[in-house]
Amino acid sequence: MRAALALLLLLAAADALHRGKAYIREKVCQEYRMLGKENFRTLTIIANSRKYSNGTFEEISHLVREIVSLAETCCADGADPSCYEAGSTALSVKSCSADSPFPAHPGTAECCTHEGLERKLCLAALRHPPQPLPRYLQPSDKELCQAFRQDPREFADRFLYEYASSYSQAPLPVLLASTRTFLSMVSTCCISSAPTACFLKEKLERKTLSLLTLTSNRICSRFSAYGKDKVSFSYLTSLAQKIPSASFEELLPLAEDAAEVSSQCCDSVAEDCMQKKLLEHTAKVCTALSARDERFADCCTGKNLMENHFCILAMPPAPAPRLPEASEPTNKELCGKDGALHANRFLFELARRSPSLPDAVLAKLYDAAGKLRGECCSTKDPSACLDSTSKRMEAELLPVLEKFSRLCGQYNKLPFLEFKKRLRESLEQAEPEASPAHLEQLLEQRVSFASTCCLPDAPPLLCASKV
Repeated sequence: MRAALALLLLLAAADALHRGKAYIREKVCQEYRMLGKENFRTLTIIANSRKYSNGTFEEISHLVREIVSLAETCCADGADPSCYEAGSTALSVKSCSADSPFPAHPGTAECCTHEGLERKLCLAALRHPPQPLPRYLQPSDKELCQAFRQDPREFADRFLYEYASSYSQAPLPVLLASTRTFLSMVSTCCISSAPTACFLKEKLERKTLSLLTLTSNRICSRFSAYGKDKVSFSYLTSLAQKIPSASFEELLPLAEDAAEVSSQCCDSVAEDCMQKKLLEHTAKVCTALSARDERFADCCTGKNLMENHFCILAMPPAPAPRLPEASEPTNKELCGKDGALHANRFLFELARRSPSLPDAVLAKLYDAAGKLRGECCSTKDPSACLDSTSKRMEAELLPVLEKFSRLCGQYNKLPFLEFKKRLRESLEQAEPEASPAHLEQLLEQRVSFASTCCLPDAPPLLCASKV
């Protein structure tokens, strides 16, 4: 099954469901007949599990049944040309009913105040935010085969739902390839005379694709949350913390290249876009940085570029180097045409000097710098505005930055139980009059932040709310 064709089918089907245009109906029906009902159904499960990643299996199943039934009915020979219009209207009415079996979404009520096409378009635009962390846990080989033998179709449907909702930000072609090879592995190995050896062989063959799914989900989650410019900044500061000996001029092109990969491939229908561009990017990083840093050289020695990229992503920050204090950009530079570049250069210098500052905090500083320039550079006296506002921000932010840096530094350096013990002691010293219940609440809050957001692959939206 060609992924590009499959995606076109799903997009056309979505438009047809919500617009009822005859020419789109004809296109959908042509491709529905070409792919067949089962492939169409599989793609519909994946597409809606991605779209409504917080929906239950039962809710997604209801929606899939309705969509497949609509395509099956309206693509039959001799079907009324107005079939899609009537069917999509019925679906929108059902979505707005009090006992709707479809995935619940907080925006549904607002959509349901509209009528006709406007309501359908509004409902079509709804989608759940991605899962902060993938929740799919692969069962043991024995459990897989037990579930598969019990009901192969139910097993496949549940797997597609769980996997697609967990990795909802991975590009659709990657997700299609990953789910297809997994189901093929299970169906082959569970009837094999030597299932253990079969699973071992198949998992080794799937390793690169599994890493691509995991990595591209992380990359595209960050792109979805940040956008291209902020992704470039995030990657820049991440590299600055991993290899603080490298200059802004050395790392900026690599960061921009990483952002370009996200921009080109996260929503691409090309089957090999993410894998091809990511491997090209990894080769550039390895060529540029291997000679500069032993850890990068170690990550880049493998023949599998996907494993090399994963190694670089997971690399912890380097120890803080001894560098002179970073010079701040002038007011004239901040309000000039390259103001954003000067602000990013300063934050880059801050990041390389503070390797334990987490991405979520640096992202907040990026937003604050943009807001500062936006508010002050258009005033009558930009310098006065920048001076007063930046002084206030500095007084507020410096103690906070030190706390975050210390918290993540200890978390990355110490064994977990030792980290928790020291954190408890520091909280008791900082708040000697606090009740045991309050101290426990503060402790759990900080432990939760550290264990989620001090990591190289921290989920951006979740950690932004925790900051």
